Amino acid sequence: MSARVRIIGSYLSPYVRKVLVCLRLKGIAYEIDPIIPFFGDARFAKLSPLRRIPVLIDDQATLCDSTVICEYLEDRHPSPSLYPREPAGRARARWLEEFADTRMGDVFIWRLFNEVAIKPFVWGEKTDPEVMAKTLAEDVPQVLDYLEAELPAQGFLFGALSMADVAIGCFFRNAGFARFQIDAAKWPIAAGFVGRVLAAEPFAHLAPFEERMLRTPIAKQRAALAEMGAPICAESLAMETPRRGVMPT
Repeated sequence: MSARVRIIGSYLSPYVRKVLVCLRLKGIAYEIDPIIPFFGDARFAKLSPLRRIPVLIDDQATLCDSTVICEYLEDRHPSPSLYPREPAGRARARWLEEFADTRMGDVFIWRLFNEVAIKPFVWGEKTDPEVMAKTLAEDVPQVLDYLEAELPAQGFLFGALSMADVAIGCFFRNAGFARFQIDAAKWPIAAGFVGRVLAAEPFAHLAPFEERMLRTPIAKQRAALAEMGAPICAESLAMETPRRGVMPT
């Protein structure tokens, strides 16, 4: 690329994480404006009409949605390939990525991470214990039962680390932030798989930035990340007061 990629979005977002892992696997340099989407200003809303992250900006395109972005990066930088080449495998990889982004996103982000992190730290609202109890007792086991039958007992889904592996792993990273760990006695295949994915170098590279953000008040996160050497861009689209998105969660 003739210009460095710019990513708008927080290191703590699983959707942003998916794109950052993709960029690292492909060896593409980037800079990041690590905003929480609720704090995005009018310029952010123009770039992301749903007020969601990530946004990618490069010398050819401005794109929203993590899957759209990763497929664009795959098309523009086909090596190393992060999707299977054969049609059936590619379709299965896309389905598992979609399952992660939708069903797992609903369960692990909007029903779990939202309760323990977003509500109290962005909106000043209390965690709902009933939502947490139902999520952990019903929704999470349903997700894990499905994954237990779909994931490999060894290695990754399609040989090398793929976007399907990455997408699934991203949501378990946030589940870990909410102090959830897979019960390896009940779901040994899923537990082993997630452990392998999250131990991969691109996830390990991002972990210190994520952990620093978890320990830092929102207003001070940008400065804290810059102090650590994160590739922070010069300009930010953040504002001081949060506003809710235009789509229901």
